Amino acid sequence: MYKRPFFWIVLAVTAIFALVPGISGDVSLRESLLLGAVYIVLASNLNLMIGYTGYVNFGNIAFFGLGGYLGMYMVTVLHWPLWLASLIAGACVSLLALLLGLGILRLRGAYFALATIGIVEAVKALVANLPAFGGASGMYLSFSSFAPLGGPRHALWIVYFAIVALMGVSLLLSLAIKNSKFGLGLFAIREDEDAAIVLGVRAPWYKSAIYAISAFIPAMVGTLYFFKNGVILPDQAFDLTLSIEAIVMLMLGGQGTVFGAAFGAFVYEQFRGFLLVSPTFSQFQLVVAGVLLLAIVLFLPGGFTGWLYRRLPKLRKVLE
Repeated sequence: MYKRPFFWIVLAVTAIFALVPGISGDVSLRESLLLGAVYIVLASNLNLMIGYTGYVNFGNIAFFGLGGYLGMYMVTVLHWPLWLASLIAGACVSLLALLLGLGILRLRGAYFALATIGIVEAVKALVANLPAFGGASGMYLSFSSFAPLGGPRHALWIVYFAIVALMGVSLLLSLAIKNSKFGLGLFAIREDEDAAIVLGVRAPWYKSAIYAISAFIPAMVGTLYFFKNGVILPDQAFDLTLSIEAIVMLMLGGQGTVFGAAFGAFVYEQFRGFLLVSPTFSQFQLVVAGVLLLAIVLFLPGGFTGWLYRRLPKLRKVLE
């Protein structure tokens, strides 16, 4: 994989994300890039389902939120190190996704999409009623929780670098899967699942495996992100709006491509930031996102990457 140009592009972009805020010391730039990195993780892992298998998943935010809750519980109640809490949260959520996938991935099309929405709402209701997770009031960090990382200031930088590193790992994982035999089986399912099964693809296991893989890194990032915020609430952790926005990001950049998922997420995050601070459009953020999605579907179904491939076909070997 290291012979592919896009492998080195991912490493270069990850290095830029890590170095620029650190060199400049610009906190506002760090926060902007951190959100961009989180969105890239969400979009690239959502791409594993939508882009690689053709299954529209509205429930990826459930993995992000559940990872945040499990990680916060381990840090605040069990007093585990942040890195261990993040890793264990990712593993637990991935295992849960595997078990869920074996059941709901028997559904197809709109039925699967509706089932994933139900999962988000069910997990949100469950967490909001668990006293161990703070119920509807959520969970809060004390300042002492940042002490093992050198205090709040150092902790914010450590969390930033960790999320950027996971962004790079997420993109490289997507690239590795895309160019593997496993990825070929996923693409076969996307094109015609029944034909893929006839040809020997074990579709139920392929789908469940990629569903579990798509949950692992978002759950880890959820732990880090909410640790950085110092608070986690059910409405924030399981915000279905963010799942819809992740689909917009994916469609904007181009589903089925690693570059498209990352590009769409970063551009949308910048665009979203502009809307939120605009006096005119701050209340119409979701309206604009809906119009943008409609325009993409009607006029640019392949997203930016598809448009780029049509005009410069040689870029297929570079921007995968």
